[in-house]
Amino acid sequence: MKISLQRVSTKDLATLTERTLTVSTSGKYPVLTNHPLMNELTTHYADYDAVYTKKTFSGKGKDVAAADHDRDVAFSVIKAFLNGYRQVVSVPNYQDAEDLYQIFVQFGLDLDRMSYSSQTAQMKKLIEELELPANIQKIANLSLSVAFAEMKTKHEYFEDIFEEQTEANAGLRQMQSASSVRRSLEKTLKSYFNILSAMKEVPDWQDAYTEINELVKAAKNSAVARKKNNEESE
Repeated sequence: MKISLQRVSTKDLATLTERTLTVSTSGKYPVLTNHPLMNELTTHYADYDAVYTKKTFSGKGKDVAAADHDRDVAFSVIKAFLNGYRQVVSVPNYQDAEDLYQIFVQFGLDLDRMSYSSQTAQMKKLIEELELPANIQKIANLSLSVAFAEMKTKHEYFEDIFEEQTEANAGLRQMQSASSVRRSLEKTLKSYFNILSAMKEVPDWQDAYTEINELVKAAKNSAVARKKNNEESE
């Protein structure tokens, strides 16, 4: 029962272990029932099954980027409007546009090009300042109430989706690494195969050895076939 478990694919290792456990706990072979290695193998397999397909990151990066883009656009639209309006001194409320534009200057005209965290901090302060009663009136005078509400809403949505991403990524990083779990599973599985091989001439163990050895051969053939396909594709 010779096999290099390190060369077995992630999925095939899971399949081999699962089938080995199924045979060993089926009740067909009394010598395997409640074998001390069974509990250990079952535990390592459960750990491996939980992490071997896990993603390193949450996959929410595109959603976060899209939300950031939307709030950037909302910010830029108001900034551009105020910058243009304040320069036309003949139009009504041009001074309101000037006052509001200076608030944008205070918190950064390039705010939309900052890092996520820096932009979020500055946007929060900008919105708080614009929400002061005097500034809310100036926003209304310039018919920007809807645009301002949209910018605020898009900023709040970004904060929500960014928090979801942060929490999801943190949860993934707290899980045991697949590589360390795999090493533990390989060690226990190898020990189990070694015992079966050592006892294969003993009558009560022969059939169990034969059946599990077929599982090992299948996993080995799968590894060989995969290696051949990779070489042919190079």
